[in-house]
This record gives sequence, structure tokens and C-alpha cells, in this order.
Amino acid sequence: MTELLRRIGEATLSWVRSLGHAAFFFLDLLRHSPAALRRFGLVVTQIHAIGNRSLAIICASGAAVGFVLALQLYYVLSTYGATSSLGLVINLALVRELGPVVAALLFAGRAGTSLTAEIGLMKAGEQLSAMEMMAVDPRSRVLAPRFLGGVVAMPLLAALFCAIGILGAYVVAVWLIGVDEGNFWSAMQSQVDVWHDVGNGMVKAAVFGVICTFVALYQGYEAVATPGGVSYATTRGVVISSLLVLAMDFLLTALMFRTH
Repeated sequence: MTELLRRIGEATLSWVRSLGHAAFFFLDLLRHSPAALRRFGLVVTQIHAIGNRSLAIICASGAAVGFVLALQLYYVLSTYGATSSLGLVINLALVRELGPVVAALLFAGRAGTSLTAEIGLMKAGEQLSAMEMMAVDPRSRVLAPRFLGGVVAMPLLAALFCAIGILGAYVVAVWLIGVDEGNFWSAMQSQVDVWHDVGNGMVKAAVFGVICTFVALYQGYEAVATPGGVSYATTRGVVISSLLVLAMDFLLTALMFRTH
């Protein structure tokens, strides 16, 4: 029993120590972000690079989700004679929930792994140490532009995911199933609020962008400088990002869309 308590205590202390270290790392990123904005070209380059890495999978997944949503919701709503609300339900499902969450999970699996591997290989190749020897802070020159690029790119990718998903649902619902086109768009335009629905979805996407980009950079920066350490950090970053996104999605949904 004493040995078990000792192991539990050591694991708890190690977890708390890691959490504190991650918190200080996040504060350092925020502190160096204004300096990165002064090198706006680097931020724009990272926005393009990070967004471009995830663009293909975001577009394909958005179309597939839109196709499936239109089929499934049509069969459910037709049971109750509410197929006129198909466009509204699809839009709300995408902009409130599926768009930000699925885009964030895809972002973590595509751009997040790329960031972790890139930073981890820079550490393994001692490029970060060489920058420190030249009195260049790698957190300001390397990490902060990538952090800002990920935070900006994530809402753009989520918005693109939602737009393509709605167009995919339109193709299936109107062209294939035969839902009235006017009902599909009119219910959506009249009952979807820009600030309450679309705005909250974009806030979610921005928060998820902070989480996924921060976890990816932290895991890469703290990775063991070996090929095995980099690969482990890459896998660990995807798992942690996905779990944090799902947990934060529940909290944000409870705060944004709670009923009185």
C-alpha cells in the first residue's frame, strides 16, 4: 500500500509539474506574439503553409459530411413531415457543432502533426540551439509565427468546411432527393442568426485553433531529440489535441447555447 501511494504521488506531482511547465510555455508564446506580428511576412507565410496543408482534407471531409447529413436528416425529418426544415437543421448542425469540431480534429491530425514533427526535427538537428547561440530566441522567431498562423488559419478552415458541407447537402437534398430549393434556402436565411449561431461557431474554431497549435508546438519543442522521441511526440500531440478539443467543445456548447 505504501508503494502504491508513493507511485500515485509521484505520478500526480509529475502531472502537475508538466501542467505548470505547459502553462509557462503558453504564456511565453503569448508574450512573444506581438514581436512576431512585427514580422508580419512570417505570420502570413505560416497561415498559408498551415492552411494549405489541411485544405484538401477539409474540403473532402466537408463535402462528405454534407452528403451524409442530407441523407440521414431527410429520412428522419420525412417521418414527421418536416422536410422543409432540412436546410435549417443542416446549417445549424454544421456552423454550431460539426464544422468547428471536425475541422479541428482534422487540423490536429494534418497540420498539428506537421508542426510537431517540424519543430521536433529542428530540435533534433540542433537548429534551435544554434539560434540560441546566435542570441535569437526561437520562441519569438520560430514558434510564435506558427502559433499565430494556426490560430488564424483554423477559423478560416472551419468556415470553409461549413460552406462546402452546406453546398454538399444542397446537392444531395435538392438535386438528388428533390427537396424544394426555396424551402432549403429560405428557412436557413430566416432562422440562422449571424452572431448567435455563426459567430459562436467561429469563436469555437478560434479556441480550437489555439489548443491544437499550442499542443503541437509544445510537444515538438519538448520532444526528446531522437527520431523515436519526435515520432512519440507527434502521436502524443494528436491524442492530447483531440481530447482537449472534445472536452472544450462540451464546455463552450454549455456556455453558448444553454437554455434558461
